[in-house]
Amino acid sequence: MFKDKVLMITGGTGSFGNAVLRRFLNTGIREIRIFSRDEKKQDDMRRKYNNHKIKFYIGDVRNAQSLWDSMEGVDYIFHAAALKQVPSCEFFPMEAVRTNVAGTDNMLTAAIRYGVKKVICLSTDKAAYPINAMGISKALMERVFVAKSRTTNTTEICGTRYGNVMCSRGSVIPLFIEQIKAGKPLTVTDPEMTRFMMSLDEAVDLVMFAFKEGRTGDIMVQKAPACTIGVLAQAVKELFHSGSAIHQIGTRHGEKKYETLLTREECAHAFDLGDFYRVPADNRDLNYGKYFEEGKAERKELKEFNSNNTRILQLEEVKKLLLKQPYVQQELDRYIL
Repeated sequence: MFKDKVLMITGGTGSFGNAVLRRFLNTGIREIRIFSRDEKKQDDMRRKYNNHKIKFYIGDVRNAQSLWDSMEGVDYIFHAAALKQVPSCEFFPMEAVRTNVAGTDNMLTAAIRYGVKKVICLSTDKAAYPINAMGISKALMERVFVAKSRTTNTTEICGTRYGNVMCSRGSVIPLFIEQIKAGKPLTVTDPEMTRFMMSLDEAVDLVMFAFKEGRTGDIMVQKAPACTIGVLAQAVKELFHSGSAIHQIGTRHGEKKYETLLTREECAHAFDLGDFYRVPADNRDLNYGKYFEEGKAERKELKEFNSNNTRILQLEEVKKLLLKQPYVQQELDRYIL
């Protein structure tokens, strides 16, 4: 599907963009455009990969003109550009709106204008029942791409929603490892807090599944397991044979006890696709009268899919999962040396 095609990744210098590059560089893809605002990270990537298939574009999704200048000839887009840190979005909510909401609208407007065939927008579990500015902005982002999908017959627009990605930039596992290396206690917000566990490769798999199977307006979700933050911290400690204490510091601004990937309302009409769920867009128009008159099929039994009712990983399972992550293996090798 990607042979001789041009793929653009917004926010492409992040963990997800690097994972996509590792997956695609040795395929028949013609070009991968990395669109981001950080020239230092772009230069690091340029030196790391040294591959003629990668083209770098400095720009910001907040600036529509920079997107237009970068999108000529693009076939597909993976939209990963976002403000993702919960505390920083709590203190600067309008910055989250400008990037996550307005930036997505800018990107989609340009994609439709330039005839991009398919766009996959990356969302987060924090968009379901959002209680913080980051989640609210991502929930609005989802509404933007669903609404935009109704306005075009030429550009397919789908979304993915996933939980915490293990070892991604700014996530808790690298923090625990750094604290162990520095001989400091591991800081845990709430040991009973649960979070979904997903690898970077699985994040790419979900986007690829959405690319292949998603219909315009869909949100695709992977059936991910979860674990408590206390078990995760203990697993990292034991892998590194660390005697560091675990200190509970309390929840941060805007944090939930557990995260939700599918709301009860979404579960009522989601399709079970084995390892994934597909949430189709509600494509009714504003003429609600006919739905009251004609009625509607009975809803499915309401059931929420969250990090408390999915499969909860135990300590040894978490350790085995962590050992499969290249970042953890790399850090273990350095630590032992």
